[in-house]
Amino acid sequence: MITFRDSLNKRMESENFRKEYEDIQPEMDIIRAIVKARKEQQITQAELAARTGINQGDISRLERGTRNPSLNMLKKLASGLGMQLKIEFLPKAQQT
Repeated sequence: MITFRDSLNKRMESENFRKEYEDIQPEMDIIRAIVKARKEQQITQAELAARTGINQGDISRLERGTRNPSLNMLKKLASGLGMQLKIEFLPKAQQT
């Protein structure tokens, strides 16, 4: 049986796929952080929506990756999760 990791590693051999995959990582990192924080606090999307004033459907779309959040939305989500939003620019890793 082929695992997800095996399949991903095989696809990463393609330059086009690897570039697309790397390009979406910032969005995926944000999604993972929001879902992780929400689940650690054991709250539903509906509860987070009530805390933030953001429509539950928008939170669902964000978590599925079909909606890109604005900076204002990220601030509201962080506040609703009792967290601080931190955005930083980091140097790219040197490619060899």
